[in-house]
Amino acid sequence: MNIGLDLGSRYVKALFMQDGQVVDHRLYDTLKFYREYGRKVNEELLVDYEALNWPEFERLVSTGYGRNLVQLAGGQVIPELRAHSRGAVHQTGLSDFTLLDLGGQDSKVIKIQKGRMVDFRTNDKCAASSGRYLENMAEVLGLEVQDLGHCLENPVELSSTCAVFGESELIGKIIEGHPIEDLAAGVNRTIVKRVEPMLRELFSPTIVFTGGVAHNKAIGQMIRDIMQVEVIIPAHPQLNGAIGCCV
Repeated sequence: MNIGLDLGSRYVKALFMQDGQVVDHRLYDTLKFYREYGRKVNEELLVDYEALNWPEFERLVSTGYGRNLVQLAGGQVIPELRAHSRGAVHQTGLSDFTLLDLGGQDSKVIKIQKGRMVDFRTNDKCAASSGRYLENMAEVLGLEVQDLGHCLENPVELSSTCAVFGESELIGKIIEGHPIEDLAAGVNRTIVKRVEPMLRELFSPTIVFTGGVAHNKAIGQMIRDIMQVEVIIPAHPQLNGAIGCCV
């Protein structure tokens, strides 16, 4: 049994793989995971595997987001770009594509050729093209974040490039009387506008879309329509980094 652990900004994803097949997975709130199951000792993260009730394993490989790579005691740590690249190749069976990963607080675009990363762009300095942004905007609109994935038509133009100021702009649009569904579509369109330049820099006719934001079907469809590309969402988009660790 191998365990892949993706220490994300919003969720910790643990994936269990046996003989190349996904056996099980667990999701934990990141703050709760560190608070209840882990502590740092001598620059290593000690995890209480017994309290987590994980099965016995032969190997554990972890990754983290941005600069938050943490060495787990008894495990191996790998860079997140490597983990996500490996995960996407494994999940899709493709060797040439552009990977778009939208996580809780950052966004990554990786060019894959012949199964290997050849170039990348990241945005980890602003949450404006991330899951956190969608969560905040959904709260302003009085929606559940999953409801945004149904809003595609008639997007209202939102010009702010900052997640914080974007909330104020959205409130102003609500006051102007725009329909909530159109505003939600505008929020989705804003995500696409922010990642589109990176996707065009590392263009490929096939985009593999991963991360928690990939569950938002409207964003995937907007990317298809605007860029005229094939967008593939693998079976486990949010677990892609953990799968890459296992691989």
